[in-house]
Amino acid sequence: MQNKFLMKRRGFLTAVAAAALLPSHALALNSRQAEVLVNNVVADINKVIGSGKSLSGMIREFEGIFKRYGDVRIIARSALGADARRMSGAQERAYISAFTGYISRKYGKRFNEFVGGRIEVNGTRKVKSFYEVQGTAHLKGQSPFELNFLVSDKSGKDLFFDMIIEGISLRLTEKSEIGAMLDKRRGNIDGLISDLKKAG
Repeated sequence: MQNKFLMKRRGFLTAVAAAALLPSHALALNSRQAEVLVNNVVADINKVIGSGKSLSGMIREFEGIFKRYGDVRIIARSALGADARRMSGAQERAYISAFTGYISRKYGKRFNEFVGGRIEVNGTRKVKSFYEVQGTAHLKGQSPFELNFLVSDKSGKDLFFDMIIEGISLRLTEKSEIGAMLDKRRGNIDGLISDLKKAG
């Protein structure tokens, strides 16, 4: 009887320990989690907008936000398309690092447009296996425009894998841009990495 009790208790404690060790994505992403993620992104962006930092300071902050909340690897590989499959491990690491800097400079520069403005989250809707969190950007002297985030947990964490700015996908825009840069290098990925380090 005592052995049976000990075995039950041991089994219970093992289950509790296993549950504690399970990553957060064991529970499927839901609309509330997607919205919480984007609210955190928006809060951090709004903080940068109101910080009074120099443009270079804002760009550094944006890079941190991008790394923290964005599925950088998925976005970077998606922008490269089928050519991503022929990268070596070292090339992939170098490419993702260069791509992150490029995106941060390119879109971080737009923070100047946001000074004195704000971004607000309006709602969330499920689209296939991901969620679209819908927002509005209010900039000084401009009409409000849509700024939506696509959120997924496919990488094991709740992260955004695309931003839709006024109906235009960041991921698809960059696929076109990166494709053109790679074509100029005649498919040379090392050359593309070198160009990305200076672009933006």
